[in-house]
Amino acid sequence: MTYKGLYSYGPEIKSFKECASGHEFWAADSSAQLELKYSQLNLAQPDEPVYVEVQGDKIKSSKDGLGSDYDSILVVKKLIKITKDIPKGMCN
Repeated sequence: MTYKGLYSYGPEIKSFKECASGHEFWAADSSAQLELKYSQLNLAQPDEPVYVEVQGDKIKSSKDGLGSDYDSILVVKKLIKITKDIPKGMCN
């Protein structure tokens, strides 16, 4: 499934906020591209949100460990688009 939303990455955060629903998920990058491309954007802040379109699956998060503060985890399988330019009115 394709998801569109805001992705933030930092020392203690890997979150994805879906534009359509507003739900926030822990992001697990199985594509090995999401975190790499994020770091290549040279953002001013380490956890600055960027707009992404990804393919992946939602799974229930465990009670312990990374992502336990979120209801679900978005396992990213493919990065389609990543940009600093957040579409107006889409994800605010």
